[in-house]
Amino acid sequence: MALVSGKEILNKANKEGYAVSAFNINNIEILQGIIKGCREKKSPVIIAVSEGAIKYAGFDYIVAMVNVAAKENIPIALHLDHGRDMDIIKKCIEGGFTSIMIDASN
Repeated sequence: MALVSGKEILNKANKEGYAVSAFNINNIEILQGIIKGCREKKSPVIIAVSEGAIKYAGFDYIVAMVNVAAKENIPIALHLDHGRDMDIIKKCIEGGFTSIMIDASN
């Protein structure tokens, strides 16, 4: 299954009356555990990534990990969490993130 939008996941959850988990990741081990649990429960998930995680693990690595996970038979959204750097935000949009949260609090 390809990545889906956070909106699609949340609209379905709202309509059918269930919650959706969102988890921040920064490495493969965390992602594998999340996907294993979601697969067992047949649960959609929002995978959130911070700018710090992108700097730590590398943009291409994060995107590749989540794209491999998206081959599972569960809906997965890829979300930039609290984006502030416009270059990173633009890269995430161009790189296939399905949801972006811009933090303009400063």
